[in-house]
Amino acid sequence: MIDIYLRSGGQLLAADAGIDADALERAAWIDLLDPSDDERARVATLLRRELPDSEDVEEIEASARFFEDEDGLHIHSLFLHEVDGKPRNTSVAFTLAGSRVVSLRERDIPAFRLLRMRARKDPTVTADAIHVLLSLFEIKMDHLADTLEDVYNGLESVSTSVLEVSNTDMEDALDALAQHEDTNGKARLCLMDTQRALTFLLRRGRLEAEHSQRARELLRDIESLSTHNSFVFDKINFLMDTAQGFINIEQNQIIKTFSIAAVVFLPPTLVASIYGMNFDYMPELHWLLGYPWALGLMFLAGVAPYWYFKRKGWL
Repeated sequence: MIDIYLRSGGQLLAADAGIDADALERAAWIDLLDPSDDERARVATLLRRELPDSEDVEEIEASARFFEDEDGLHIHSLFLHEVDGKPRNTSVAFTLAGSRVVSLRERDIPAFRLLRMRARKDPTVTADAIHVLLSLFEIKMDHLADTLEDVYNGLESVSTSVLEVSNTDMEDALDALAQHEDTNGKARLCLMDTQRALTFLLRRGRLEAEHSQRARELLRDIESLSTHNSFVFDKINFLMDTAQGFINIEQNQIIKTFSIAAVVFLPPTLVASIYGMNFDYMPELHWLLGYPWALGLMFLAGVAPYWYFKRKGWL
């Protein structure tokens, strides 16, 4: 799908007409969402440049994600969003060429919808190509801040369960912590990627003073969010260690129970084994009280070690 936005009366408006050379030439923002091969070919022909494929967009090397050529500045940036209820980072390829910005993405990302909604109320957020990109980054930062806050609130709930509730299922707690760690990790990757993108934009974008100020404010936001992100990582690790410690204590209690059982039943088993021998001459074999004697001896052999260990404080 291809959306073309034209500037009219200080606002960014979606083009009603079909895709043609005139619309593309006048477009302030060309947004491609999972375009078909035919759509990619048409846009590439009209723009006189090849569009990057999925592998190029997902490349992690800085030289492939941030570079400048005769077509303009190219920035590939990660956006965190949910896919089938799970957090996922999706790369979006941006090309800044003069007063036009071209975005290419494989999935629908809420930040783009939110930008279009904000542009209807405040046209200044999409005043030019740099404004479009910076506004998307600002929306991304707001979303990442909300994500980190949600992760922290989730950790508070898990912390209460692990540290204050006695009958908490630690396996469920570890599963919740693993999910929070995954979300926090993806948020960290997104923050670092955005920091690299803004640094490249400041270095190579030849920005105006207003744009430079907004970019530096975003970098300061990233620094503060990165600090909070590190704190959340430490809290996750602490809760994971605590939950695993409680699991180890519970397992030790189980092993201790089996050890007590072994201590109690091993001596009576020894007595029973002795009197289970098939010898012809045994003193108690034909004794009238032999059976109760063996039972009593087995009982004492089991109680005596337990009483002794209990008195010593070993149990």
